[in-house]
Amino acid sequence: METWKSVEDLELGCKGAFDIEAGKLRVKDEHRFRHEVMDRLVHTAVFADDEHAKNVARWVIWEGSQALGCPSASIQGLYAARAKDEWKDMTVPAINVRGLTYDVGRTIFKTLRKHDATACLFEIAKSEMGYTAQRPAEYVACVLGAALRENWKSPVFIQGDHFQCSPKKFTENPRTEIDAIKELITESVSAGFYNIDIDTSTLVDLKKPSVQEQQKLNYDTAAELTHHVRDCEPKGVTISVGGEIGEVGTQNSTPEELAAFMEGYNTALGSHGPGISKISIQTGTSHGGVPLPDGSVAKVALDFGVIDELGEMSRKQFGIGGVVQHGASTLPESAFDNFPKHQAMEVHLATGFQNTILDSTAFPKALKDNIYKWLDDNCAGERKPDMTDEQFYYKSRKKAFGPFKREMWSLTDNTKTTLMSELARQFDMLFTKLNVQGSSKLIEKHVQPASVHHQFPTPGMKTAVAEVGSDNPNAD
Repeated sequence: METWKSVEDLELGCKGAFDIEAGKLRVKDEHRFRHEVMDRLVHTAVFADDEHAKNVARWVIWEGSQALGCPSASIQGLYAARAKDEWKDMTVPAINVRGLTYDVGRTIFKTLRKHDATACLFEIAKSEMGYTAQRPAEYVACVLGAALRENWKSPVFIQGDHFQCSPKKFTENPRTEIDAIKELITESVSAGFYNIDIDTSTLVDLKKPSVQEQQKLNYDTAAELTHHVRDCEPKGVTISVGGEIGEVGTQNSTPEELAAFMEGYNTALGSHGPGISKISIQTGTSHGGVPLPDGSVAKVALDFGVIDELGEMSRKQFGIGGVVQHGASTLPESAFDNFPKHQAMEVHLATGFQNTILDSTAFPKALKDNIYKWLDDNCAGERKPDMTDEQFYYKSRKKAFGPFKREMWSLTDNTKTTLMSELARQFDMLFTKLNVQGSSKLIEKHVQPASVHHQFPTPGMKTAVAEVGSDNPNAD
């Protein structure tokens, strides 16, 4: 798929699909817009050498999603309703899309439609933005482009996952590290991320004598970053913010930790709310799973009792929607229907989909060999002395999504069809077991997307952004 090399080429190639007049988009032919020019618009938004053409393509996709009923939105209303027990027995999937984002997005939307489901988050973590080479504006363009291509006419929920403080950098200079997270929040919200998971659980110090002291840096920093999220919100948008009390892969979370975090957080937040809508906890999983020497993934002992207890406590005592489970995509299929049964409100899923793509027999062997050679040359420092080749490649291969992005997007149509069919079966299973069928009615009832227009990009502008005015009710 070629990209348009200039804005003039883009406008000529899309002639009849839309007009741009005085910095406003007018869709003239919806079918042509969605089905004839969207593929090339997305490729231009991702790969164009001309930055102005790239930014205009992203702007067209954003404004098109606003005009055609599939805007980026906050899931806040749905989660606030869960805090009041207005729904239950459903777990919202939050899917990290590391590669082939447009194709995977289209597959997710197709599978959601099959289930009459719209409760689903598309997310990307701070760390993933780096190694997959997907900054927020690009990710938004790919997801909304996929929604437009699939005739989606419901809100689209895009989430920043693990906006996380580095303990090492925080120790060296706390203010510099906090300011870096604030810059990422500003960039992400401007691009259209209206759901943000703040993860300052990396600052928890279990060596401190009391739980309150252990959680203090966590809740103080989370409150400061929540302030910044509220200051960035476009008019009419209340961003859904998540917090985290236990770093995934460490000891299981406790009621004492939840109470210490929430009480400290609410005090630090003061009147600059609303606060978080959910809280991530540790129940026994780890990100990506634990690879064994043969490359298989170790079984985990997931404590659903922790989900039961802390979920109920979060709703009844602190008025938030519930708890979030991380690191779940590599669990066995039999585990997933337990999440809605135990009232987990959201579950994060990433590595399992990566594995489906890279381990498929349809994935070209030559490309996989090149990826593994690149890992040998560029990630050798991450290899521990006792690692087998299988363990090393399993842990490090996510780092290849950025360097090999163009090659993956250029796979043949037949290869992509097979890969997406395999992913669709996985999504189908997950949406069934997480009980999101029929969630369109819940979203329609509890989510009212705001109309947010982006400035038309001019040459030299870094990216098109939404205006944030003083009429924002959550701003200082």
